[in-house]
Amino acid sequence: MCNSISCTHAQPVSRRRFLRSSAALALALTASAGIGGLASPTAQAKGLPKPDNDLSPDAAIQRLIEGNQRYVSGVRLRHNFAHERQALAGGQNPYAAILGCADSRVAPEYAFDSARGDLFVARVAGNFANDDMLGSLEYAVAVLEVPAILVLGHEKCGAVGSAVKAVKDHAQFPGHIQSLVTALIPAVQQAGVNRAGLLDAAIEQNVRNSMADLTARSDIIAQAQQAGKLKIAGGIYRLDTGKVDFLI
Repeated sequence: MCNSISCTHAQPVSRRRFLRSSAALALALTASAGIGGLASPTAQAKGLPKPDNDLSPDAAIQRLIEGNQRYVSGVRLRHNFAHERQALAGGQNPYAAILGCADSRVAPEYAFDSARGDLFVARVAGNFANDDMLGSLEYAVAVLEVPAILVLGHEKCGAVGSAVKAVKDHAQFPGHIQSLVTALIPAVQQAGVNRAGLLDAAIEQNVRNSMADLTARSDIIAQAQQAGKLKIAGGIYRLDTGKVDFLI
């Protein structure tokens, strides 16, 4: 389912290279200042491990969007992992939860330029809300009080592709793989079996189905959303660019 760096003699830096490097540095510094910024007095008073993660639902989604923009551009923040390990030893307060696919090409922590303690990630092939994923996300909402959940699908998903084969070619799969495929078949059927671009359509439909399932199957998640404490969004990760197209 789904160098070593050698030393060389210093070379003159062209004006173009200098300007390009300076622009990249400026973007990195601007992004660093804009992520979280100074923690609010309320967040500080709560004694949270990461006060900057105390965000509103809309701000949490925006932080995901901005993190992905940095990832795509190649200008990422410098994360202090040593400091974060100490801060997180006694607890966690992630600013978002991710329901993602197990595909090795899609790593949410990279895709959103995040650090340890920022994202609560639950992954299963096909990024659908089975009971284990649902329980994990309920924990994130009820205990960790995450303000946002993102259902993250991706292009060329092998799990959804297998569901397409099951519907169109009556394919069967060994072991417990079949149970994964069976759970994804409704998305294929809803997308329209005979349409062009079926795989892409089914991938998006599966993300939308999972978004709906979170509230339809969980009172905990539904109540948090109704109270304005939680926002649910979807996204499709593009493998060639790393860009996430958000479905909000």
